[in-house]
Amino acid sequence: MIRKKKPEELNRLSIDEYKRKTKVPFEVVLDQVRSEHNVGSVFRTCDAFLIEKIYLCGITPVPPSSGIHKTALGATESVDYEYHSSTRNLLLELRNKKKMIVGLEQVNDKSLLLDHTFSFRSPELILVIGNEMFGLSEDILDLCDYFIEIPQFGTKHSLNVSVAFGIVAYAYFTEFYTLYKK
Repeated sequence: MIRKKKPEELNRLSIDEYKRKTKVPFEVVLDQVRSEHNVGSVFRTCDAFLIEKIYLCGITPVPPSSGIHKTALGATESVDYEYHSSTRNLLLELRNKKKMIVGLEQVNDKSLLLDHTFSFRSPELILVIGNEMFGLSEDILDLCDYFIEIPQFGTKHSLNVSVAFGIVAYAYFTEFYTLYKK
């Protein structure tokens, strides 16, 4: 008989255990994301997939915030984050540290997430996600080494920021899953 797992069967980590756990080599930059709920959801997804850090930039809301708290469900306590007023300055700093910067955006020079030529096997990846209405800022596009686009076949051709991030985070994590499963 199939049954739902009990909370004690989920092997949830304490915040201290989570902080000590080896993280996947992946960080996310939120460029001008305006919704507290999207930010909270990104925190929660980062917690689920052991993502190293979140950079909150520009108008992106920062904890503590009731909207972030509502969707993060405590993940602001486990996931490391920093605020930067300028996404561009942050990306220039990260580029100097030899990190690969990947934009999640619909551009003419892209790779589809499901394309067999795309691989996440970069030593340190920075994923940049843009504003809910306008995407990545124009001055950010030239700082990206690569772009990925999630294939879509309906009438809208756009996804919610946090949903799109969740899809990419899961795809990235699957490349490292065997290193982290118990």
